[in-house]
Amino acid sequence: MNDHPLYPIGDAARRSGLSVSAVRFYADSGLIEPTGLNEAGHRMYDIHAIAQLELVRTLRELDTDLDEIRRLLEGGTTLHDLLTTHLEIVERQERTLRARRAVLRTLIKQGATTAQADLMHKLVSMTDEEREQTIDDFWNDIGEDLDVPEGFVDRLRTMRPVLPADPTAAQLEAWIELADLVSSPAFRDAVRTYLHDAYSTPETRVLATEPFQDFMHVSGAPLVEELLAAYRAGESPRSPWAQQAVTRFMEAATALSDTPLTPAVRNRMADLYRQIPDIMRQIAEEEATSESPVYDDTHGRYLSLVALINGTATEEDHDSMPYAWIADAMRAVL
Repeated sequence: MNDHPLYPIGDAARRSGLSVSAVRFYADSGLIEPTGLNEAGHRMYDIHAIAQLELVRTLRELDTDLDEIRRLLEGGTTLHDLLTTHLEIVERQERTLRARRAVLRTLIKQGATTAQADLMHKLVSMTDEEREQTIDDFWNDIGEDLDVPEGFVDRLRTMRPVLPADPTAAQLEAWIELADLVSSPAFRDAVRTYLHDAYSTPETRVLATEPFQDFMHVSGAPLVEELLAAYRAGESPRSPWAQQAVTRFMEAATALSDTPLTPAVRNRMADLYRQIPDIMRQIAEEEATSESPVYDDTHGRYLSLVALINGTATEEDHDSMPYAWIADAMRAVL
């Protein structure tokens, strides 16, 4: 005998958050049968049946189909397994909606055509391998017959986007823009021209050599950071801290080529560092007066989009490096 109070179908529907017709449907389909009938033959439900009805309502709101719910109620699966499966489904749907939102935002922003909409959909739907190939094709084209030191383009190639498995809308939008850019012949020409102008001259060619790049970004990075820390702290180029930091930096740099740190070598290094801002400024001025400027928004835009996609900070650009201060510190070394 059931010791729990029984409730008519109207009360069962109200307590479970379902309509009376839904409760009747679940009973007729054999999913949640009534606990019993009253003397008039009307369906009655106890608190356990009402709890099951509430569970069914929750699962149906999560788009769980009736066969899965039936298996759960009959003991063919656990609630944990069922919810885990549906969490995976919801997360996949969320990623799909996020991608669609990124495409729609970009389309609205650009006022794109139907053809561009199709292209953007393909861009966010790419596999990891397809994205890798897109970036490889870009750098292969950039590096072809580019007159810069050997290995420089390969180093740039390593700074590539890696779209995470669960990207944000901002990361997807950045990927759409980047993929569109690297596929553009005009953008490729602009980057190629910029790299040629910036790194193929006798004055700047050394900056693109493998030993210099390795030193600046790998082995010598702590020494560069020490110099920057002294500069940011407001130290004079002649202060003991600055002098010790720049001496360690120059000794490590000259050791790359087994060159003794003589006063002449020190002065050449100082001259080089002092010239870098002028060289970069000259390039920028030439681009500003060019009929087809390429310096602005080319390789720098590529790096900023890669940083956004990867969730990393962009590298400091040339303008933020205290070249003149470093040159002064070098010249002050005894």
